[in-house]
Amino acid sequence: MEQDNLLATLSAAQRQRLAFIEFRIWFYGEVARKHVLERFEVATAAGTRDLMLYKQLAPHNASYEQKHYRYLPTFQPLFQHDPEKVLAALTTGTAAADTGTSSETISHAAPKRLNQPDLNTLATVTRAIHTGQVLALTYLSMKKGPSPRVIVPHSLVDSGLRWHLRAFDRTKGHFRDLVLTRLEDVRVLVDCSPPAPQELIGADIHWNRMFTLTLVPHPSRAHPEVIAKDFGMRDGKLEVRLRGAVAGYVMRQWQVDCSPDASMQGHEIRLRLADPDELKDAGSAALAPGFLASKCLEQLTRKINEYGGCDVKNEV
Repeated sequence: MEQDNLLATLSAAQRQRLAFIEFRIWFYGEVARKHVLERFEVATAAGTRDLMLYKQLAPHNASYEQKHYRYLPTFQPLFQHDPEKVLAALTTGTAAADTGTSSETISHAAPKRLNQPDLNTLATVTRAIHTGQVLALTYLSMKKGPSPRVIVPHSLVDSGLRWHLRAFDRTKGHFRDLVLTRLEDVRVLVDCSPPAPQELIGADIHWNRMFTLTLVPHPSRAHPEVIAKDFGMRDGKLEVRLRGAVAGYVMRQWQVDCSPDASMQGHEIRLRLADPDELKDAGSAALAPGFLASKCLEQLTRKINEYGGCDVKNEV
């Protein structure tokens, strides 16, 4: 109650700065005076005062070590933090502090995700990414149900439908995507070997390899010039550059026909991948609409060539 009374006496600007301090502690594991000064362009004395005030309001949330306020396991947030704003801040750098104040906006409507990750889980993950920690957790797989995992996380991935975590999975022995809402009992492993070079982001081939994909209006559409206008195409095509680990997600979100013969039907199909081979070596290619059909055709062609053009119906 005393905390609430004191917060109520503060200006909206100061509450926003305190919420930012809390955001940094919770999701990055630390905050320093320079973070407050860079974010809000306040005087040095004001930044110091805000940090000391936050420590006074929430003494069990952070400890002061080497000019940084660092996360404590007894952390309990003072402010309400909206998951969508938090994720936007973590991935785009936009403001995340939500202190209940509002600013003028234009009337609008935006779809909401059906589910959002638990903020405590998200914070544990992002602190691990920021500080290079190893995590143990239980993962809920669609195929096998709950199973223990040990991971080295390095990035968040927005599939358009839900949020994923990109990590090296020590249990499986390779990099993979994990759905954030399926993580349970996430905790930092202290007594374990630190991340090895082959477990870090630099070794994630599918993450680091970039693909240039050429999108064109789908041939089934009667007015391709309208689609070209919708998507800002030039000369009837649009080139997008994507990571191999996320290209399939983007093709699925945009409902791009990635089949070899543009055979997909439906009013929602407006784009096609001009050359499905552009996606061939992307780690997420199997997620792209119609791409499996492309692989099947490739396998069939290869078998036909192997058998010299004879009937291979029973072999495929």
